[in-house]
Order: sequence, then structure tokens, then C-alpha cells
Amino acid sequence: MKFLPLVLAAAAAFTTLGAAAQPAGPATCDAKREAIGRDIEMAQSKGQKQRVRGLETALAEVNRNCTDAKLAAEHQKRIRAQERKVAERERDLRAAQEKGRASKIADREKKLHEAQAELQQLKGAQ
Repeated sequence: MKFLPLVLAAAAAFTTLGAAAQPAGPATCDAKREAIGRDIEMAQSKGQKQRVRGLETALAEVNRNCTDAKLAAEHQKRIRAQERKVAERERDLRAAQEKGRASKIADREKKLHEAQAELQQLKGAQ
């Protein structure tokens, strides 16, 4: 039984690290094209033929479908989703505070701070 909290804590740490490591992404289609171009060059230098083909397909897709307006709309959509997540975390914290369990309160506060930090990161990438 003592093993379960340890596993849950480790899972939460990895989830947090994964979310923090995710870049906001290119803000324009030109930046997206440049990033894919750099990835293609790197894959070519390493002899990764399948990765090169996949990246070339991605580049063709960006050339065909990407617009800066579409990227901006997707970014705003991610911000709104994160704002909903922050609101949910605030509700969870209030519920834990009403019940008065210190361990739950600390956990909910931590999750709220993480969600708020992610929201600030998204807003900073505008």
C-alpha cells in the first residue's frame, strides 16, 4: 500500500516535466517552415531517410495548408482550454478547502499553480 503514493507522485512529476518541456510552437508559418527545414537538414546529416521523408511530407502540408491566422486561432483555442483548466483547478481547491483536508489542499494548490504557470507560458508566446 505504501508503494501506490510513490507511483502516483512519480507519475505526477513526469507529467509536469512533460508539459513544461513542450515548446509553445512557431508563431508563424515561415517559422514553422524554417524549423522543419532545420529538422530535415539534421535528419539528412544523420542518415535518417524515413525521418527525412516524413519531414518533407510535413513541410509540403505546411506549404499547402498553413496560414498565420489559422496558427493564431489555434493558439487562442489552447489559451481558452488552459483557462478552463485553471478554473477547474480553482474549483477543486475550494472544494478541498471546504473539506479541510491539508494533504488534499496542498495537492490542489500545486496543481493550480502548475496550470497557472502553463497558462502564463501560453499567453507569453502570443
